[in-house]
Amino acid sequence: MSAIWKAAGDFLLFILNSIYSFTNSYGIAIIVLTILIKIVLQPLSHKQLVSMQMMQKLQPRMKILQEKYADDKETLNKEIMKLYKENKVNPAAGCLPLLVQLPILILLFRVLMNLDLGGATFLGISLEGSVLSTLGQALGLPSEAIGIGAIFSGITANPAGLLNIFTYGANLVLLLAVGFLTWFQQKLSGSGANPQMQFMSWFMPLFLTFICLSLPGGVLLYWGVSSLIGVAQQWYVKRKTEVEMQEKPVLLKDKPTRKGSRV
Repeated sequence: MSAIWKAAGDFLLFILNSIYSFTNSYGIAIIVLTILIKIVLQPLSHKQLVSMQMMQKLQPRMKILQEKYADDKETLNKEIMKLYKENKVNPAAGCLPLLVQLPILILLFRVLMNLDLGGATFLGISLEGSVLSTLGQALGLPSEAIGIGAIFSGITANPAGLLNIFTYGANLVLLLAVGFLTWFQQKLSGSGANPQMQFMSWFMPLFLTFICLSLPGGVLLYWGVSSLIGVAQQWYVKRKTEVEMQEKPVLLKDKPTRKGSRV
């Protein structure tokens, strides 16, 4: 398994370096790599988005079933699965792109951690440094083991260091953009309308933003561009689905008449 994992990492590094040889910018190379990955994952992403919209469309019928079989959970589950099957909806389809994305994120993280970028930046974003490490640099902290506790201590000891905004500002803005795009994607999916999902609709963006504090700027750039493309795809599918749901099919253009009756 480790051999396969290493081979996948080497392949990703090869593609990244190949793009870099043409663009001479690791920032642009990461963006192009992101677009290529999104193109490869397009069939899965489209299936996920369509499935999410269909799930919303079926919500009224699901509520009726829940009321009808409130005291019979077994029959309720069977009827819901029957409803999914009739409408060709796979509830697990929404998890597939995420399951594919996570290994790519981990691989890209390992590639960037082991790749000497020579302090490369893109639009002010440190591709090697994280929000925590760039904040630590602005505060004059040693680079070894910079954590949230050390950052708070550094701010207390040297608040003037926060004025070095050009050191960490671009990475911080990118982090906030990733958190916002994560929240906006969930808003577009309509998860906030479900009382059971309201908590997750704001908790997950906050949790992911916290996790991303220590991720290299290159990984954040990949995640941000990927999320931006995902929002565009989601918006397109949502609008298209809404139009299709509003259209009422014409079953018969001409009203049939009985044989021998007068028209």
